[in-house]
Amino acid sequence: MLKIYNTLSRRKEEFVPYDKDNVKMYACGITVSGDAHIGHLYQAMIYDIIRKVLVQNGYKVTYARNYTDIDDKIIATANRLHVDSAEYARQMIKKIDEEMRYFQVDEPDIWLKATENIDNIIEFVKKLIDKGYAYVTKKGDVYYSVEKFAKYGQLSNRNLDDAKNNYRIENDEEKLNPLDFALWKSAKEGEPFWNSPWGKGRPGWHIECSTMNMTAFGEQIDIHGGGRDLIFPHHENEIAQTEAVTGKQFAKYWIHNGLIKVNGQKMSKSLGNTIVLEELRKKYHPEVVKFALLQNSYRSDINLTDEIFDLAEKHINGFYSIIQKGEERFGLPEKEVEGELSHLVKEALQDDFNTPKALSYLFDRFKEISKKLQADDRSARDDIKEIISAYKILGLFVNQPKQVLDFINNKDTIPEEVKALAEKRWQAKQNKDYASADAIRKEIEEKGFAVNDHKDGYDIVKN
Repeated sequence: MLKIYNTLSRRKEEFVPYDKDNVKMYACGITVSGDAHIGHLYQAMIYDIIRKVLVQNGYKVTYARNYTDIDDKIIATANRLHVDSAEYARQMIKKIDEEMRYFQVDEPDIWLKATENIDNIIEFVKKLIDKGYAYVTKKGDVYYSVEKFAKYGQLSNRNLDDAKNNYRIENDEEKLNPLDFALWKSAKEGEPFWNSPWGKGRPGWHIECSTMNMTAFGEQIDIHGGGRDLIFPHHENEIAQTEAVTGKQFAKYWIHNGLIKVNGQKMSKSLGNTIVLEELRKKYHPEVVKFALLQNSYRSDINLTDEIFDLAEKHINGFYSIIQKGEERFGLPEKEVEGELSHLVKEALQDDFNTPKALSYLFDRFKEISKKLQADDRSARDDIKEIISAYKILGLFVNQPKQVLDFINNKDTIPEEVKALAEKRWQAKQNKDYASADAIRKEIEEKGFAVNDHKDGYDIVKN
């Protein structure tokens, strides 16, 4: 029986979808106003695993994620760089997609973008106005009236007075209530805009997710996810918008992952401690990063200390060294092997996706395998294959041992100049500038290194 902690009820519940074996799942994605960071990776990784656990339980899952590709920050960044905001968003999405592939996070079944749903958003806002939940100002802004929705605050467990006292409110003298939030923003000079019944403008942030859910799935979904920082106001506002239109419960289960801290401090640009994926991928193999992050309950905050990735790398290096020895000694069975370990891992993940408990079995199991290899015990081959079979759901032990070990053991001996050339070559390939990519490859080879491409990116090795 699969149990999930539901933020709405504040307890673990048995998972029972609306439609028997079919699951509709949506997770809020990235606002593409800058480089993707480890918090974005963690969130995407967690919901990818949740989707896989659901599939393992026999459900047919349709999983959707969105990109917010128009908002104040995107416009401000594009203006600062003197580029078109739509083109800037497209380039950032392309870059982030590639980084997620490098870290071996699978794509959702459905990708959604705000700018591709403008007509649907306008229709949604019209319905809220017609039902009396929204109003238009003289400037052409449209606001949702939170006092009209009796259940406002149910997800975040706060009343309107609490919300007013604990939330930074955008001031607008035409708002009827300080907590009312924008559904449609009138265009300022020089901003991108779309035509609407209320004048030129663009969507507010919250309305896009309600609209895209409705477009992809209809009136109700089984699971809605995101970071804990989205509970209020974003997810609270989604509930208010959607249920005002449908009169039905929007999402049955609300799942929220914890946030990232760096050496005990909140990760933020102002503190200069943001860990961006572009830099992280140069230092650590995807499985090292996954192993480090999954040792924490997904609902708790993660404190990334200076040594957390190095310690994870040490463990992954040791695990893969044993796997490689086993393969070289005995070979591995072609088919998957299931046994007690497989059962224990599944049981842990059935309990609200308990990845720390699932990982805890690895250490003793690899010690046993190491002893068997020393004793030339052929049963080690089945044990190794069972580990590979059991942990693929977490994205672990899915790579060839040599590829992982080469990455870990060679990365510190590769000059920064070569790393920079390899990254330049990769970007040239992404831009389909194959002539430049070939020229850079030759330059790398002249320096005594080689670049090996694979489906998730590339590795640099000594020649």
